[in-house]
Amino acid sequence: MVPMSVAAMRTGYGDAGESRIGQAGGGGLRVLTLRPRRSLTRAVGLPLVALLVPVILTVAWLVSPFGSAAVGLTAAVVVVLAALGVAAYISYQRTEVVVSPHGIVERGFLGRIHSVARRDMAEVLRIDTYRGDTLETVQQLFVVDADGTCLFRMRGTFWDDHSLDTIAEILELEETVRTEPVTLTELRASDPHLLYWFEGRGLRS
Repeated sequence: MVPMSVAAMRTGYGDAGESRIGQAGGGGLRVLTLRPRRSLTRAVGLPLVALLVPVILTVAWLVSPFGSAAVGLTAAVVVVLAALGVAAYISYQRTEVVVSPHGIVERGFLGRIHSVARRDMAEVLRIDTYRGDTLETVQQLFVVDADGTCLFRMRGTFWDDHSLDTIAEILELEETVRTEPVTLTELRASDPHLLYWFEGRGLRS
């Protein structure tokens, strides 16, 4: 029996910088598993709960004179909202990106599996974009093919800098960093194939 060669496998977690070393077979294959920022659930979830609780209590007080049916309906709505919140939290926790020299496998927020083979990739592109009408920027990473069409995308809102920095290294791709931040409108005009359809991809301003 030929012994299987192994290599260190690093699994990284967003925000905290935690990682663990395991073993991956396959003749020295390096595999990196990335997960989105964990702090985002707290940053979004806690203010949302703080906002909804007073609203729910106020609605419950307003409908109480209309009898038990109205109260029951309000309670049912609260249960549905809570269930949706828990489902969203679980889906976010399960989101991950696995990167290896063979390509990328992404499990998205809705559970959809999206894979891109390394042979289809041509370049990694890093761009800073403005958040809305503010001067605050967020870094975005695009893996593109030879025609400049986006095959895979990561936004700094959800992924930490370490996760973005390792993509080109693992895939052994050339990385282009654009130093000047752009608005979404400018990016839509210069590189429409980088954007999602709901961002007006293909439209010219």
